[in-house]
This record gives sequence, C-alpha cells and structure tokens, in this order.
Amino acid sequence: MKKTVWLSFDLAVGGDYENLYAWLDDHEAKECGDGLAMIEFTAEGDIHDALKEDLIKQVNFSKKDRVYAVWRDDDKTRGRFLVEKRKFAPWEGYGTRNQTEDVEV
Repeated sequence: MKKTVWLSFDLAVGGDYENLYAWLDDHEAKECGDGLAMIEFTAEGDIHDALKEDLIKQVNFSKKDRVYAVWRDDDKTRGRFLVEKRKFAPWEGYGTRNQTEDVEV
C-alpha cells in the first residue's frame, strides 16, 4: 500500500547526512523545510516497521539522532518515532497555561 509520509529528521553534529540524503533522494523526497521531507512510500503491512527497516539499512544513526514519521491511516493522522524517542520540549514552561500536578490523558 502506498502512503504519503512526512519525515522530520534531526541528526547530531557529524550525523550520517550523506546516507540519509541519498535515501531521501532515492525515494524522490520533496523538501518541506529544514529537517522535513515528504515521500511516497509503499509498504506491505505496518508502515512504521517497513519505513524503519528500510531507513536503518542505509543510514548509520547515533543515539542523538531522531527521525519522526507522520502519515494518514484509516482517516486518522498517525505519528511515531522511527529512530530514538520523544524528549522534553525546549519550550516547556514558557507558556501561560496553569501547571497542575494532576495530569489527565
């Protein structure tokens, strides 16, 4: 199944940009701003797993590199890290919203 996927990438200093850019070029990615690209990706089964497997075959990622994918699935927008995980946002605490100890998700 073919899906449109937006990839947000943030590689550390000295990151493997050459192989990442080669991978993006091979997938005819469209540039969408600094560290953001859009591709058409075909996968059988889980898009996340297929993208991750394809990407890590070609790019050498470090523990400081991160790649996040966003795609539409069953009329819902999905997003998930392909490489590494979410960290604290640098903007946390700057807003005016009330901070409470009770968190409801």
